[in-house]
Formats: sequence, structure tokens, C-alpha cells
Amino acid sequence: MLNLERLRTLDALARHGSVSGAADGLHVTTSAVSQQMAKLEREVGQPLLAKNGRGVRLTDAGRLLADHAARILSQVELAQADIEAQRGQVVGEVRIGAFPTAARGLFPAALTSLRTSHPELRVTSSELEPEQGIRQVVRGDLDLAVVLDWSNKRLPVPGGLAQAHLLDDVPDVAMHADHPLADRAEVDLEEFAEDDWVSWPEGEFCYEWLMFTLRSKGFEPRIAHMAVEHHTQLALIEAGMGVCVTPRLGRGWVPEGVRLVPVRQRMRRHIYAVWRTDADRRPSIRAAVDALRGAAETVERSEA
Repeated sequence: MLNLERLRTLDALARHGSVSGAADGLHVTTSAVSQQMAKLEREVGQPLLAKNGRGVRLTDAGRLLADHAARILSQVELAQADIEAQRGQVVGEVRIGAFPTAARGLFPAALTSLRTSHPELRVTSSELEPEQGIRQVVRGDLDLAVVLDWSNKRLPVPGGLAQAHLLDDVPDVAMHADHPLADRAEVDLEEFAEDDWVSWPEGEFCYEWLMFTLRSKGFEPRIAHMAVEHHTQLALIEAGMGVCVTPRLGRGWVPEGVRLVPVRQRMRRHIYAVWRTDADRRPSIRAAVDALRGAAETVERSEA
């Protein structure tokens, strides 16, 4: 009989495309992956991997078995969901990820609520960008991810994922206190066409959104500085290095030398949770979504 953990290893290899990627996804060593695959090959009586340069690739038999493994593991997920639903208890483990400002703005309250309401549920959390979160949910490395898109630029979400809206986040333009527009009640983005900009790193979804949005206003932004953390961006603004768009969720303390001005035509970040539909009946997923919604409601009340 085929071993489930070895099938899980094969599935990880197929999804990640390398032994090292599978090891990272499974949180084991590359040696452990190789050993599991060697045992699986002995079980099926034919090679499942072939050398491909410095790496490996799946053989025809490997791809065939990997397709079966994906379906088997999906059925196992459904079985787990049904058993949890039948028990009606929030137990076991749930793995949650979120992009940085959501992790900072929602996780403390949500995780505290889960620990208080469901002490037998083990929750682990991680911080990662929206695209990474979706990929890890699809691969099964995460049970649930908090992701975002913008009112004028959507984030592609693959099939097989369920969604729950959490809140809409309204960002502001951050500028130095001495900026000519710092005392305005509202601003238009095109008024900053001649300013230097502080941005998220190139390749991130929010960077792509920023470039798309500013170009749609009729100018090519001059990106002078890039920083992952919003607190770093605001520190650069206080030092007079430019302007930036900064969200309200998870913003925290704003430096004394920075002014925040709303955009006249309101931009919104849609914050929502995603999880695999085959895990939809798990009480632990439902509990995590409810806790995130509760944290989001608290944020919205504080900003009202």
C-alpha cells in the first residue's frame, strides 16, 4: 500500500519543482525528501525522478502518480474537514499568513481571541506578501491567508479558493511637514508629479499598483527610494526624501515631521481572507475567519 507521507512528499516536489523547494514547504531536510522518494520508488517499482542538470524532474510515472497524490491529499483534507465538522469542536492546528500591515493590524486581536475562545486550537502565523500567501494556500503550506487588492487593480485569485471580505482600508498620502500641500484637507495624486516617491520594492503587488495608478494620472513617477516596511517609508518621508502612499491598517505611530492627507478620489485596499474550498467545513477555518472579522470590525470602529 502506498504511504501517505511519501505521496505528500511527491506532491510537494511536483508543486515546488525542486527537492529544496519541497523540503522548505514540508519543513524537513533535503535528505529527508530524497529518502522518502527513494522509498516511494521502491514501493511502485519504477523511477519517479530523473536528473535534470543539477536538479531533478518527474518522470512520466512520477507525473502520473503526482496527479493521483494531489487528488488523494485533497480527499484527506475533505475527510479531516468532515471529521472536525462532525465533532463540532475547534481543535487541531490552523496555519495563517498575512501581508505585513494586516499581520500588524489584525493578528494581535484575532490570535488573542482564538486563544481565549478555543484553547485546544494551535495557531501558527507568518508574514508574507499577498501573492506568496495565495501560493502557499494553494500548495497546502498555509490553511488561510489574509491578502489584498485595490479598487482599481485586482489580485488574481485561482479557482478552488473561498474568500471572506474583512475590511476596506483607505490610504493617505504621506509628505514632509514642510511640503507645500501638507496643510491641505485633500489632495489629488497628480499634484505630486514633480515629487520624488518612496515606494514598495519593485515586483511586489503594491508597487505594481502604485505605478499603474500614478501612470493613469498622466505622469511617470520618479521612484527615488524603495522600502518594504511602512515605518521605514515614513522615516524617509520625515527625512525629506519624497512622498508616499501609506495605508491606515497597521500604520501605528507616525513621525512628528510627517503629514498625512487623504486623497480626494478615495482609493481603497480590499482586505480579505482566502482558504481552500476543500477545507471550508473545518470549524478551525470558520473560527479563524470569525476572529479576523472581529479584529477588522474593531479596526473600522477605531477609524470611524
